[in-house]
Amino acid sequence: MKQFKILYLASEVAPFAKAGGLADVTGALPKALKGFNQEIRLMIPKYKFINERKYILREVIRLREIPVTINGKTEIANVKSAFLPDSKVQIYFIEIGDYFNRPGIYIDPKTNEPYSDNAERFAYFSKAALETLRILSWQPDVIHCNDWQTAAVPVYLKTVYQTEPFFNGVKTIFTIHNLTSQGTFDTAKASEIDFDESQTRDGGMFNKDGQLNLTKAAIHFSDFITTVSENYAEEIIRDDKIGFGFGPLLNENAEKFEGIMNGVDYSVWSPEKDKFIPNKYSKEDLSGKEENKKALLMRLGLEYKPDVPLLGMISRINEQKGFDLVVEALDDLLAMDIQISIHGEGDKDLLDQLTNYAKKYPNKLKLNFTYDDKMAHLIEAGSDIFLMPSRYEPCGLNQIYSLKYGTIPVVSAIGGLFDTVDDLDDESNDGTGFIIEKLTAKGIVKAVKKAVAFYKKKDKLVEFQRRIMDEDFSWEISAKRYLDIYDRVINE
Repeated sequence: MKQFKILYLASEVAPFAKAGGLADVTGALPKALKGFNQEIRLMIPKYKFINERKYILREVIRLREIPVTINGKTEIANVKSAFLPDSKVQIYFIEIGDYFNRPGIYIDPKTNEPYSDNAERFAYFSKAALETLRILSWQPDVIHCNDWQTAAVPVYLKTVYQTEPFFNGVKTIFTIHNLTSQGTFDTAKASEIDFDESQTRDGGMFNKDGQLNLTKAAIHFSDFITTVSENYAEEIIRDDKIGFGFGPLLNENAEKFEGIMNGVDYSVWSPEKDKFIPNKYSKEDLSGKEENKKALLMRLGLEYKPDVPLLGMISRINEQKGFDLVVEALDDLLAMDIQISIHGEGDKDLLDQLTNYAKKYPNKLKLNFTYDDKMAHLIEAGSDIFLMPSRYEPCGLNQIYSLKYGTIPVVSAIGGLFDTVDDLDDESNDGTGFIIEKLTAKGIVKAVKKAVAFYKKKDKLVEFQRRIMDEDFSWEISAKRYLDIYDRVINE
């Protein structure tokens, strides 16, 4: 297998900084690529909350006080180095001015609003990453960028750095993780981040719906674009609601656009190895799953009832994830012999509605609106059923985690959910979960009823759990596809 020099850029990487599923992906794919003997390095911003002592961040003498100039304004970058836990993947943390010396990644926790200078923050991070490469004298074959926060890199390489010999031949890959966040700003921001302001006019490469759109910029300037599942790639082009109007542009660039299913790091998300659950278990011995259920119910303050299934949800609580439909369905869901645990942050109105239902059903519904990684692992291990009624879901990871933990997934037929869960045929026992046929409150209730009925068939359930725990969505498969793309782009 060919060896490439890969710089992997992201705004969040687990376990250092995490706002969502992006961090799980960016913390796992580089390790899988390293496993194929690739020379890969990561760069992320050095956020205020990253624990330098815990993760053993080290000073790099020559990476101190790097001047980074954008729109005539110079900020000073200082870069420290560490390794991804349990790997030999080197990661650089870029501290630049006061841009990342804040409590939140993208959003100010005090106001719950995005930082007003997010465009500048991540433009400086992107340019500082390129300047760091020069000082290291390490020229990558490819720079793999993730979401709008790194979109300035492909733009800068073909504009600001176009005549720089050091970057000659460096290719860029841009991965779209979720088009709900595109990096949209007032067009006046373009000149402030060294983008050609003329391209923010109607019809310009940076203009979408009258705004500066960093995702659109990256699509134009990258050498290849990927997204996180095959089905989502098709949906973006086919369905304007899911594609947010990017369909025609991506269709025009179809020869350099592919969907590659995200994988899972089974060293982190596996009941045999999970360091966050009190009882490890395997498909050969499932007894620990029930013990984890008892531990979860105790933590939730719910009574353990051997034959009553526990339904779990870990998600951003918003309409994209179908929570308005969940709220509408709750009376019917809780009329069943069932308990429900919902875990995640989200929209205040939906949180308030859920809180009212929790008061109405204190012995059946429990909520936790502060994300806790340990709790997330326990919900996967301790739940009997996992519900994901998303309106769109580029990839989704929790349905894949659920399979590995022997937890019955109930999902909408969308994006990566459709790619990873096959509807269960009760007669043949083929399939890996239950598909919500029609995404309405009634459709959710109907699918959950099927899952609850199946849960009661204990002889079939154990056989099913052992089978779904054998499903393999490891990163090695996806990493090979990325390596193929790197090879094609580098040698085109």
